[in-house]
Amino acid sequence: MAKISLTEAYENVTGDDASRLILLCDHASNAVPPEYHGLGIPAAELERHIAYDIGARALTLGLAGRLGASAVLSRYSRLLIDLNRGLDDPTLIMQISDGAVVPGNRGLTETERAHRIARFHRPYHQAIAAAVKAVQAKGHVPFLVSIHSFTPVWRGWPRPWQVGILWDRDGRSARAMIDGFRVQGLEVGDNEPYHGALEGDTLHTHGTLTGLPHALIEVRQDLIADKTGVDEWVERVARVVEPIMKERSTA
Repeated sequence: MAKISLTEAYENVTGDDASRLILLCDHASNAVPPEYHGLGIPAAELERHIAYDIGARALTLGLAGRLGASAVLSRYSRLLIDLNRGLDDPTLIMQISDGAVVPGNRGLTETERAHRIARFHRPYHQAIAAAVKAVQAKGHVPFLVSIHSFTPVWRGWPRPWQVGILWDRDGRSARAMIDGFRVQGLEVGDNEPYHGALEGDTLHTHGTLTGLPHALIEVRQDLIADKTGVDEWVERVARVVEPIMKERSTA
C-alpha cells in the first residue's frame, strides 16, 4: 500500500521498490495559505482552472495506487506561485490570469517573491530531485510522467482532444503514449493544446536537462471532473504507461 506523507509545500507518495515511475502534479491544489486571504480574489475564481488543474490530483493519486508509483504533488494554488515555471519566467506569479485580477500578487516585493520561492517552489523541486535519486538508488532509470488537465473550451473555441501529450526532446515516450491512446479510439493532441517545449518548466528541469525519459499527459477537465471519470482515466492511462515503463528501462 502506498505511503503518503505531507509537507507544507508538497504531498509525497512513496512507490513500490520495483517501480521506476515517478508521477508529478504541479497544479494539484487550489488552496491558498490562510495568511494570504485568498489572494484577494472571489472564492469562485479559486474553483476555476486558473487556480489549479481540475481532476489532476485525483488522477495522479489513482495512478500511483494502480501502478505502485512514486508521486510528488503540489499543495497550493498556482496563483500563489506556479511550480511549473522557471524562476526567471514572468508568469511565475501572475497578476492577471484569464481575465481575473489577482490583488494579492500586485505590487509584489522582491522579498515576498523570494519568500514564496523558498517556501513553496524550491521544496517541491527538491522533492522531485529526491524522488529521482530514490529510484536510481534502487537500480532503476526513473520515468517521469507529469499529469495535468485542460479546459474543454478556450476563449469560445471548443477543444476537440480528449487527451494531449506534451513533449520537447523525448519523442520516443511521447509517440508511444500518443499511439497508446489512439488505439483506445481517443482524439489525441500531439503537443496540443499547448507545446511542451517550455524552458525551465518541471519536465525541462528534471527530464530534458537530466536525459531521463519523460512526458506530460494532459486530460480534458470535463472527463475527470468526478470519481467515475477519474476511475475510467486511471485505467486508460495505466494501459498506456505500463508497457512504456517496462520498455524504457534505460534512458
